[in-house]
Order: sequence, then structure tokens, then C-alpha cells
Amino acid sequence: MSSVPASEGQKMRDLIQYISEALVDRSEEVRVNVIEGENSIILELKVAGDDVGKVIGKGGQTAKALRKILSASATKLRKKALLQIVE
Repeated sequence: MSSVPASEGQKMRDLIQYISEALVDRSEEVRVNVIEGENSIILELKVAGDDVGKVIGKGGQTAKALRKILSASATKLRKKALLQIVE
């Protein structure tokens, strides 16, 4: 099912995890799950309930920036990348 080497998905996961941990108060609760498909990579970001606002940002600006960075990283792989923030 997955044509992307595990190391590529892992690099994207590590990138989002690193940035997210820097944004939140409870960094030990940051979890990133990677779901890889043929043409896309979905990253599910889970943070503590009181930190959700910090990764979304005012008007969604922080989440938008995270998605931009992820998209730029995925372009190298010729894939679509999607970041979902889940509680």
C-alpha cells in the first residue's frame, strides 16, 4: 500500500512533532500518527486538550503555517500531505 520509504514518512512526522512540541506547554503529550497512501500522506497531530489552541493559532494561522511546511516537504516526494489536528 505504501510506496514512500518509511524514512520519508518518519522525517515528516519528526518535523511536525518537533515544531508542535516547541509550541505547546505539555510537549510530552504530543503524538503524530502517519497514514501513508499511494498519492498522499496524512499526519494526525494529537496534543493535550488545553494546547489545541496553541497549535491552531489565532484564526488558524499556526495550523495553516504547519500545513504549508508539510506541503513543501511533501512536494519533494510528489505527494499530497494533509495535517489533521485531533483531540
